[in-house]
Amino acid sequence: MNDVVGLINHVQNAYARCIDNGELEAWPGFFEENCTYKITTADNFAQGLEAGVIFANSRGMLRDRVASLREANIYERHVYRHFLGQPWIVSQEKGEVRSETSFFVARIMRDGSTDVYATGRYVDTWRLNGAAPKLKERIVVCDSSRFDTLLALPL
Repeated sequence: MNDVVGLINHVQNAYARCIDNGELEAWPGFFEENCTYKITTADNFAQGLEAGVIFANSRGMLRDRVASLREANIYERHVYRHFLGQPWIVSQEKGEVRSETSFFVARIMRDGSTDVYATGRYVDTWRLNGAAPKLKERIVVCDSSRFDTLLALPL
């Protein structure tokens, strides 16, 4: 179990580093080809509501999101800084691991102002296939029910 925590922790940190450093083209590579990525609220998640603020159900959709961020969307330039807790292993069986990891994301604007942007937890299903685990599902469960209109970059 300890090896799995270390492995997932390593990939989680690489994931956050990728986003924080603006290397968004590499972000879809953390997911399996057939995957789910959703950002939702804690209240909606607790009620089992499927709708998300952002939803993708394939790596191709994640690539499209990055392409639109780079080429089509207009938003004020900013960066994130992720702070992650240790992954909590909820279950592990047959090469699949379910985990939860707390996160805190600060947003740094072009003028240098910094705000707490989001807090919450990642509710993940990982596939242990090969050298690095891949995300089969990532549900980003945000503590707040309010979303800034600048929700552009992945969390």
